[in-house]
Amino acid sequence: MKIGEILVSRGLLAQAVLEKALSVQKEKPQQRISEILMEMGAFGEEELFSGLSEQLGIPFKKNFQAFFASDLVGLISFDSWQRWKAVPIREEGKIFVVSADPLRLPRLEIEEGLKSSVNLAFGLTPEIIELLERNYWRPSQKKARGDISSVTLEAPGVVAGGSDPPTTGVVVNGSTRENLLDLANKAPVIRMVNQAIFQALQQGASDIHLQPQENEFRVRYRIDGVLHDMFKLPAAMQPAVISRIKILSGLNIAERRLPQDGRTTVHLEGRPIDIRVSILPTYWGEAAVLRLLDQASFLFSLPTLGFYTDELELMEKFISSDHGIILLTGPTGSGKTTTLYAALQKINLPGRNIITLEDPVEYQIPGLSQIQVNSIIGLSFAAALRSVLRHDPDVLMVGEIRDRETADMAIQASLTGHLVFSTLHTNDAASAVTRLMEVGIEPYLISSSVLAVIAQRLVRLICNYCKEPVPASEIPVASFPPGTTIFRGRGCEHCFQTGYRGRTGIFEFFILDDVIRRQILEKKPSQELKEHMNKKGMRTLRASGEKKILEGLTTLEEVLRVTS
Repeated sequence: MKIGEILVSRGLLAQAVLEKALSVQKEKPQQRISEILMEMGAFGEEELFSGLSEQLGIPFKKNFQAFFASDLVGLISFDSWQRWKAVPIREEGKIFVVSADPLRLPRLEIEEGLKSSVNLAFGLTPEIIELLERNYWRPSQKKARGDISSVTLEAPGVVAGGSDPPTTGVVVNGSTRENLLDLANKAPVIRMVNQAIFQALQQGASDIHLQPQENEFRVRYRIDGVLHDMFKLPAAMQPAVISRIKILSGLNIAERRLPQDGRTTVHLEGRPIDIRVSILPTYWGEAAVLRLLDQASFLFSLPTLGFYTDELELMEKFISSDHGIILLTGPTGSGKTTTLYAALQKINLPGRNIITLEDPVEYQIPGLSQIQVNSIIGLSFAAALRSVLRHDPDVLMVGEIRDRETADMAIQASLTGHLVFSTLHTNDAASAVTRLMEVGIEPYLISSSVLAVIAQRLVRLICNYCKEPVPASEIPVASFPPGTTIFRGRGCEHCFQTGYRGRTGIFEFFILDDVIRRQILEKKPSQELKEHMNKKGMRTLRASGEKKILEGLTTLEEVLRVTS
């Protein structure tokens, strides 16, 4: 049976559609009927390959990632595998070359390259492309930090053989869209981008910064909250590298005048890594920031965040409440979202309906209904919160209180039997109260709804590989009494010569007791609220940091840096 007849017999294709495709084929005799039907949108690859497999006796492979023959893929150039849209797999002692179009593969050339006979098989294009991208840069190929000596690129606009670039397409900085696409898909560019992502993940970076300058293209990693220069590339490489990142994240490679945001997922040693991509036009060209979100590594729980025993008891007490609002404060990058996720995981029980509003959703937590707000289409925090309240939530997490409407609705939700978590950008815990007043919330609503405000920062931990005592003569007497022993990191290869490796939290709890609630009703300034809490023995951010210094976990310089 012909492929069209097979698809009709299976009920996957209407006879009328087949006849229309056959009439089109009469005008394009060089085109396969399957290609015409695909162009018409009559079916997808899976239906086509299933039919072709039956017609031709060539197997159709699905979910074949586990059989990928990593030892064979390097025997033939990556450009060839990409051009063929094919990958080698080994299954039941046989070697298969899986392709979206196996009939057009140069079988003799492949067998010569692999030094073995092969079997052909159909495979879905997305699965093949993902497998190629995921495995082209493997852990065994890891290079030393900054070593990119094997990466070479043609300058944008230069075509092999010295001919002029094609004149068709959208022209961008002297290169057409088609030429940029070609450059972005060359193996050296793919290797460069894969290497940057792989090294960043291996070194625990949270972000990759790609910044164009006049004569160079800088690659920097944010590790433990601090940016480190990793290596520099020729400025001519910037358009191809940025275009490659745009392709990976589904962005428009021809648009260079406007900011763009996208996301993609890569795999490292079998685990998925979500990457949020932000492209920004600058004077010297487009810059990119890649936020790396390792879903598998997000295993934080409250006891691992740096809380002391008394703080942990308070935290668990508050998150066990059935109503009220708990606020976390601190600047961007202080770990507020991580603390919120850990708290939600703690109370994520079968009998609770937990809904989160986030911008954006960074980690997916099973059992939670997570909503990503989008102000462009009108789904703001306030608009989403209004709808969410009709879904009978027990616990709400509002990513950030930015305006009066969001604050008002969050507080009203906490007063009507919901436990609400949210964040504010203030320097300390007590200032959160005055911030709510500034956006227009009445003091009596604040005093009756807010359970606690928790300010937090992240301090870097001293590297255990190069930890050493600070000489007594260098310890500031104004900060520590004589005889105190504190530590620092000397700097080594394990911590990039910084002396730090990893981070932990320091916290400041502001608990609303009767006195504080009365002061709020009287609209007392935050300084008076803080003085009362200090008298009650509240541990400030600075005091929490000093405690960790004395425990040998961090340094005085680090605590002063984040609490100044």
